[in-house]
Amino acid sequence: MTGAQSLVRSLEEVGCEVVFGIPGGTILPAYDPLLDSTKVRHVLVRHEQGAGHAATGYAQATGKVGVCMATSGPGATNLVTPLADAHMDSIPVVAITGQQSRPLIGTDAFQEADITGITMPVTKHNMLVTDPAEIPQAIMEAFHLASTGRPGPVLVDIPKDVLQEKTTFSWPPEMKLPGYRPTTRPHGKQIREAAKLMCSAKQPVLYVGGGVLKAEATAELLELAELTGIPVVTTLMARGAFPDSHRQHVGMPGMHGTVTAVAAMQKADLLVALGARFDDRVTGQLSTFAPNAAVVHADIDPAEISKNRRADVPIVGDCKEVITELVDAVRTERASGSADLAPWWEQLDELRTTYPLGYDWPADGSLSPQYVIERIGEIAGPDAVYTAGVGQHQMWAAQFIRYEKPRSWLNSGGLGTMGFAVPAAMGAKMALPDAVVWCIDGDGCFQMTNQELATCAIENIPIKVAIINNGNLGMVRQWQNLFYSERYSNTDLGTHKHRIPDFKLLAEAMGCVGLRAESKDEVDKVIHQAMEINDRPVVIDFVVGADAQVWPMVAAGTGNDQIMAARDIRPLFDADELVADDATASTQMTRQA
Repeated sequence: MTGAQSLVRSLEEVGCEVVFGIPGGTILPAYDPLLDSTKVRHVLVRHEQGAGHAATGYAQATGKVGVCMATSGPGATNLVTPLADAHMDSIPVVAITGQQSRPLIGTDAFQEADITGITMPVTKHNMLVTDPAEIPQAIMEAFHLASTGRPGPVLVDIPKDVLQEKTTFSWPPEMKLPGYRPTTRPHGKQIREAAKLMCSAKQPVLYVGGGVLKAEATAELLELAELTGIPVVTTLMARGAFPDSHRQHVGMPGMHGTVTAVAAMQKADLLVALGARFDDRVTGQLSTFAPNAAVVHADIDPAEISKNRRADVPIVGDCKEVITELVDAVRTERASGSADLAPWWEQLDELRTTYPLGYDWPADGSLSPQYVIERIGEIAGPDAVYTAGVGQHQMWAAQFIRYEKPRSWLNSGGLGTMGFAVPAAMGAKMALPDAVVWCIDGDGCFQMTNQELATCAIENIPIKVAIINNGNLGMVRQWQNLFYSERYSNTDLGTHKHRIPDFKLLAEAMGCVGLRAESKDEVDKVIHQAMEINDRPVVIDFVVGADAQVWPMVAAGTGNDQIMAARDIRPLFDADELVADDATASTQMTRQA
């Protein structure tokens, strides 16, 4: 068979179900046998960035490897952003790109780009295949590398003449990955040390990151949390790893986390970090972060441990195995007693009561974006899958939708990629056709990848899109409001002032149902209407107030002690007394109907 046929057979053998891509000259030989495959479905996207994010959405929703395909040159370079996005969030993705024929490599031939060189910093691994006999091995290794250890994107670049050349297909190939041996089993001594600290700490916190979801360790996490009674915080990438409704869940930490979660980490005497990486958005100013806490840090990637914060007990291993062994070790340790956490919970419960998540309705009578997102979450429920772009709407979706189940919240956390939501929702819906998939997007993000609505309409992928249309690049405007003296330079998108584009008409032009809501009494009606439509995508233009802001907030470059619960309300955590006036705080944080 040809190298191209070998490629398609290899994809079938590794269990690939769907490929998102666009054909072009150098990858064209692969598209011919793809037409005959009964196991691999190809989805023709409208932009390669859409293909990459769709592969990520597919992978985030299922834990399987997402696959995208592009031609050489600009097709391949359009994948750089989604590959960087997947790399930052540790998502298993395999990208297959065409390359100019071997004799033309390095000659600046038409549509030639050194894509392996370009993507080296933003992939877990990449390879240029120069022999058609090596295609099966390359594909098997790519899927293995993407999905094992710390997951990540892998790129396989194949020259056109390699795809055209005759070869002999043989499966399974021999994998040759010298030196690649991810540690999954933790060291017993470190587990015992961690268990001792967890039982003796008076103010411990379980700091849960996205690695717990990737390790499929949510059931084990619940068992550990209930066994120890320790408060749990879930990062932006870990929403849904621990049920929001559980009493021990104190919220999301970080720049726009709950006051309780941020305070818990600042006051903690022990942080047990599970599959988390001490990201700057969580820690704030690193030198002032959790000053009195000892750190147990468990991660499958040894490079993450002590990278940002020194670990007192480093544990290298798969989160599922780590947490399973921690449960046993803690049970043994607790036999000889453990610290009383009642005073710790008293402090945290007081903070929870005083500083709940809340919002004010816009003074000008316009629609509250937080209310819209909250209603979507309540009507669609915890069984739905939610994707988000980046910015204010992303933070509100993380705050005001209650996540009870793993893999129900998909977003671009590390890279913060505008345009992520629509194609990611498309990928998630392809992976989970029976699930309700809501894409919560901003009017800025939506305009970056909304062309994929055409893909969804034609391929029968009935996602539901909520555009939180505040007429601006909302998060940038918020920073301009707070830190640039309300000088709004180039953040007005014209989607309010000129209604350009008219999102309802745009949706209809793309083969979708277009709806609009501009007042509170229209919100539930359009959401229910969208929930009843399952034969095509639905887009709702929610026209909301321009000046709504995301609170709480830790300003960039400041310490978490400087968290603002709302404008001019700064709880100070350097004393046992809450300095801010409780009555004022409660009034300002109460939702105004």
